Parts: sequence; C-alpha cells; structure tokens
Amino acid sequence: MPDESDERAALAQKTRKLLEFDEILQRLAQGSMSEEAAAIIREEIPCADPLAVEKTKELVKAAMALIGEGGEPRRSLPSIGFLLPKLGVEGASLELDEACAIGLFAERGEELRKWLSQNPLFQETLGAPPDCAPVATAVFKVIDKEGNMRDLPELRAIKQRIRGLKTALDSAVSRYAARDEVRHMLQSAVPSQRDGRIVLAVRANFRGRIRGIVHEVSASGQTIFVEPEEAIEKNNDIIIETKNLAAEIRKILLNLTCAISERRFDLKAFHLAIIAAEIILTKARYSLETSANFAISGDDAKVSLSQARHPLLRTAVPIDLTMKKGSIDGADARALIITGPNTGGKTVTLKTLGLLAMMNQIGLAIPAAEGSALPVFDGIFADIGDEQSIGQSLSTFSAHIANIAGIIKHCASRSLALLDELGSGTDPQEGCAIAMAVLDCLIEKRATLLVTTHHGILKNYGYTRAEVENASVEFNSDTLSPTYRIITGIPGESRALEIAERNGLARGIVARARLYIDEGHSDVSALIGGLKDKHRELDALGAQARLEEAHLHEERRKSDLKELRLKQKELELKAGFAGGARLLLDESRKTLENLVRELREGEITREKTLKVNEFLKNLALAAEAESALVDEERRSLATQTQRLKRETARSPGDCAAANGAPPFAPGMEVFAGEARRRGTIARKDKKSAGGTTWIVEIGSLKISLPESELEPAAPSPPPRAQISGVDYASSPTARAELRLLGMRMDEAREALRRQIDAAALCGLKTFGVIHGKGEGILQKGVHEMLKNDPAVEDYFFAHPELGGFGRTEVVLR
Repeated sequence: MPDESDERAALAQKTRKLLEFDEILQRLAQGSMSEEAAAIIREEIPCADPLAVEKTKELVKAAMALIGEGGEPRRSLPSIGFLLPKLGVEGASLELDEACAIGLFAERGEELRKWLSQNPLFQETLGAPPDCAPVATAVFKVIDKEGNMRDLPELRAIKQRIRGLKTALDSAVSRYAARDEVRHMLQSAVPSQRDGRIVLAVRANFRGRIRGIVHEVSASGQTIFVEPEEAIEKNNDIIIETKNLAAEIRKILLNLTCAISERRFDLKAFHLAIIAAEIILTKARYSLETSANFAISGDDAKVSLSQARHPLLRTAVPIDLTMKKGSIDGADARALIITGPNTGGKTVTLKTLGLLAMMNQIGLAIPAAEGSALPVFDGIFADIGDEQSIGQSLSTFSAHIANIAGIIKHCASRSLALLDELGSGTDPQEGCAIAMAVLDCLIEKRATLLVTTHHGILKNYGYTRAEVENASVEFNSDTLSPTYRIITGIPGESRALEIAERNGLARGIVARARLYIDEGHSDVSALIGGLKDKHRELDALGAQARLEEAHLHEERRKSDLKELRLKQKELELKAGFAGGARLLLDESRKTLENLVRELREGEITREKTLKVNEFLKNLALAAEAESALVDEERRSLATQTQRLKRETARSPGDCAAANGAPPFAPGMEVFAGEARRRGTIARKDKKSAGGTTWIVEIGSLKISLPESELEPAAPSPPPRAQISGVDYASSPTARAELRLLGMRMDEAREALRRQIDAAALCGLKTFGVIHGKGEGILQKGVHEMLKNDPAVEDYFFAHPELGGFGRTEVVLR
C-alpha cells in the first residue's frame, strides 16, 4: 500500500499535468545556458515556504535589473556534475574533453560570479563561492580551449621521432611503386593502412613475389594486402612511439586530474552556486521576455488577479478574478462558485489561477496586471476534465470522486482546490448533495476553493453559506455568445437552450424543452437577469461618479490657481512696500547722520545722541521684520504652487482614467513633449525625485519626461519585418544541425557561411556542425572560419555522447 506522502506526490503530479505546468517548465528550461540547470528546472516543484518564494522573487528581480543595465555574459556552461565524483576516485584520470569541460566551467562560472557580484543581494544569498580560477589556469596550461593537447616539451620529442619514422616509412614503401618490375604487381600505387600499419595492395597472382606479412585479403580475392619486410620494423617503431606518446599523455592527464582533485570540494561548492545562479538568471530571462509582473504574496494576500492571461493560449482573453468578501456578514471569501454557459471560460479560469499560482511559487513573474496578488499555497490540487478509465473500471463520476477524495484528504488551510463541474456525472439531486457536502468539508478545513458547476442549487448555496461567493461568466443575449468576462457576486445561467438552438438543434425540440422547464426555474432565471441589470446600472453610476469627481477636482484646482495668483499679486505689492520702507530707512539714516554731525559741531549732550541711535535701531528692526514677513509669504506661495503643479501633472492621467483611456505603461506609444514627437514608453524612471516620470524611446534616443508631458497615441501599424533589406519571411532557413561530411573544403566553407547568415537572420543563437574526425582537415578549416567570423561568439567540441571531436557547437553573438 502506498504511504500518504506517495499519495500526495501522485496527486500533485496529476495536478501539474492537468494545469500544463510541465509545459511552462519546458519553455523556461529552453532559455538556460546550462543543460544541468535546465534539467533541474524541468523537475522543479512549486515552493510552499512564503519566505523562500519571496527571496527567490527578489533574486529574479535583481537579475532582471542587472540584465537591463548592461546585458549579461551569455556563454554556455558545460555539464560537469557527472565528472565530480570521478575526482574523488584514487588513480582515476580525466579524458581530454572532460578536463576541457571542467576548465571551461571554472572560467565561465568565475566570469558569471563576478558579474553577479555587482548586486549585494547575490553576495548575501549565494555566499562567497570558492575561487576556482586556478582550476581553469591549470587545465588550460595543458589543454587548449578546443580540447586539444598543447605542444608540451615532454611530448615534442616523441612527436618529432614519430614524424621522422613516418617519413622514412613512406620513402621505403614508395620505392616499391617507383620500380618498374614491381609496379605491375600492385593493384594501386598508393599505400594503404591495415590495423594501423602501412601495407601494399598486391595482385593475388603475384603473391610471394613481394616478401612480407599478409594482413588481409579483399572480398573478391583479387587483392592481398602485404606489409613488406622493409616496412615491418619501421611500422613496429612507429607503433611503439605512438604507444609512448599515449602513455605520456595519460601521465599528463593523470597529473592534471590529481591537481584538480586537490580542489574537488571547492569545485563542488562552486558548481552548486553557479548552477543555482544560472537557474535564477533563466527565470529572469523568461520574465523579461514575457513582459510579465510579479504577484504580491504577503502574509495577508488574497487571490486578486487583474487582466490575467493563460500563458499557453495565444488568444487568451484577460480575466479579472478577486476573492475578498463573502455574501454573509462580510466574512473573507474562501470559496468562489462560478456558473454560466458552456464555452464561457469557466475551466480556463480554473486553469489560469492554478497555473499562475504555480509560476508564482517558483519565483516567476505572471502574465497579469501590476498589483495582482496570490497567496503562497502549501498544496495545489485540481480535478478537471473527464478521466473515465475502462481499464480500471472507473466511470466519469467514479474517477471524479476518487480525485476529490484524495484532494479532501490532503487539503489544509493553506491549500488551493480547483474543482471543475462539481457534482456532475450522476443524478442531479444526489450530485448536488455530494457537491455541497464536499464544499462544507473543504470550507471547514479553510482551504481556498474555486468551483465551476451548472447546478442551480449550488448557486443558492453560494448565497446562504458564509465564506462563499458566487460568480458568473457573462453571456451576450443579443449575439448568443459568451464575453469571457467574470462577474463577481452574481450567479450565471447555463443558457443551454440558446446554445443548443444556435448549434443546430431543431427549433421544435428547443420549444418543447422550454415547456418542460419548471416554473420555479423560470423565476430564478428572471431573478438572475434582474440582478445582472442592477449590476450594469451600478457600473454606470460608478463611472458617472468618477467623471463628476474628476470634474470637481479640476474646478477646485482652477479655483486654487486663481487664489494663488491673487496672493502672488498681494505679495508683489507688499514687496514693493517693503522696498519703499527700506529706501526710506536708507534716506533717514543719511539724514540723521548729517544731523548728528551738525549737532556735534554745536552743543550736544550724550542723552540726545543715545536717542538718535535708538531711533535708527527701531527703524531698522521694523524694516527687517517687514522683509522677513514678505519672504515667509513668498515661500508659502511657492510651496502651494508646486503642489498645484503636481496635481496638474497628475490630473490629465486621472481624467484619462476616468474617461476610460488606458493608463501609461511600458510599451505604450505616446506623443512626447511640446513638439509632440511619437515615441514608446520603455519603463518608469526610478531616479525621479517626485511625481511620475517615464523613460521614452524616440528613435535612437531615450529621454526622461514627466507624465504631464505625455499623451497616449494610437498604435502605429506594424512594419514588414526586414533585415538589411531582405524580407524576414523569405530569409534562408537555418538548421539546428549542419552536416558537412563528404564535402570538399570550399563546399563546406560556403555551406557554413550560409548557415551563419541564416541563423543570424532567423534569431538562431546556437547550432551544431558535424564535420567528422578523419585526418582533421575539415575540422581545422571549420574552426579557422569560426575563429575569424565576427558573428561567432564562441565554439567548442560537443559532449562525447553528442559527437565529441566530430561535432562543433557554435554560439552566435
């Protein structure tokens, strides 16, 4: 019997499949620069720890900011995780390509670590990974970055002896073909190789005429391959020296492996930190590419989605979904019952909420408007669709009940349950009873519920039960089609008769069906219709109230501006008066100074002099007080003017919002400044001191402008995509894998040139080139061309299981 944890894991895995979360992970993994990080992403499980979720989202935001500031070092990271255990085995030796992979990982990982260290948040979270630059240095002293052994002194002498022996052997064998008496005995004048030894192709009827060792006979028996006596010793010497070379290479690789093994623990910690950072970067790339927003996920967050779209649907209709207050006593709503017609979007709403909740809990931005909120659930469970199983003798109803039983067993207060068509597949009366009992149980567990149904009794249940709210998908009675809009607070009608008639059911059958409808049901339909009318009236009144409020705000602003102008005029008058008083003071001072001078010439007492000085002092104090009063009023007037200017800058956006105009947002086309030049909003200016300021792209320029100087513009028609005058639609097709086997060098170069051009045009960043090993001529030509091509950022041999030295992976800029 499976234990409880296995049952929960199986239920969670089924939910992942129903909500297509694995498809999101697959798309996310495709953006990774490391296959190891991609493999971890494909198996990622939504995190149930709110603190860990918030920490991941903060790291993803920080990575997005770094990418936005100056790009990132987008270089692939080789897979080395499977090599690390080998470093701890005594006597183990790395192969050339394995050592090269470790060196490249250490070098590129160190480059990535330095780039991330620009943000202190990464230093706090990822810690300080060990410095593995010495590992890369040790590797690339022995091996070049293409995975070839360098021309080391200990190998140079052996290679020179091998070259000399091969020259002597070629000279000895070629003498046979040069002799007239021997030439007619040979099938070919060109020597060949058998088992690594140089042999001659001798006609069978001349067997024994050329003394030596027979290595092979052709399938037709017409040719025998003979190693001449003169070549035997030289072949032996070459094999011996080749073995010596291989042994020396093994010795070098063994020493290199030992040097790397001394730092294997540092390398393991470094590997874990870099892969973790690459996972964060992959999520940041995905969030930037999808232009999504991060959900609010605080402790008190409730489900509140605005303009949410299903990320896997190209034509998804944005939905608004909010669970705030129930229908009784204003209690927090924990269950939302959605009713309405078929194909109205009920199931898509369930899947959208579940999928966005999972994306939020792995740290991704979600395709919803800014301000959307989602709790962090400790379990997300779904029962959606028809899971009838003949092999397990399960009917549709039995399969649903089996799933629901598992959901009830594992649901808790922080769980999300998504139940599609609850109570269907059996007798309606019994199905409704089961559905209400299931809802009672899950509500008692305080789980968050989203339920769809066609049962009318459950609509009444939503009105009579605390913590439950009704919702419906809107239906246009004029066009007999759904609008895909979710209306909270009102149940919906199934509209089965209208939909059946529209899809071809005879009118007579539909009319007879109407006769069978219970009168009470008709009353309920009329009640629901009346509620919808009231809801529309409330929406209209609310829009009118917002317009009136905007009008009053504008009138109040104009009145304040008028009052400010009057105060400014008064201040100017006071300033003139103060200036006159100051002028009077200066004239009085001169007059009194002359008076004192005259008095000194006559009879003057000390008391008279003191009185004169006191008069001057009081006059100066009065003038200074008047000037200070004027300065204070001037500062107050400036503060009020700035406030009104800010309100004036905001009022156009507020009025536009009240009149239904779209708010400013990244990607919106606008007319900017007094010249009304067309541009596109890039992002908010984070450096603005007050008010709202946007970075606007006008041609190749980026300008920071306040919102008051922007005006929404109608979107311009999309231009036909062209690159360098070539139609994008008619551009050459790039391949994920280019095969050059069997081509001459000129043909291979031309094919590779076309592939690079086509990949650049089509946006293909990486592809493989299969050139084989052979004598290495084609391989060297390909690498020489890639090395000198400005469009190529990097190239390297493939992993052994993907072709090794016979295949080169190319990364374009």
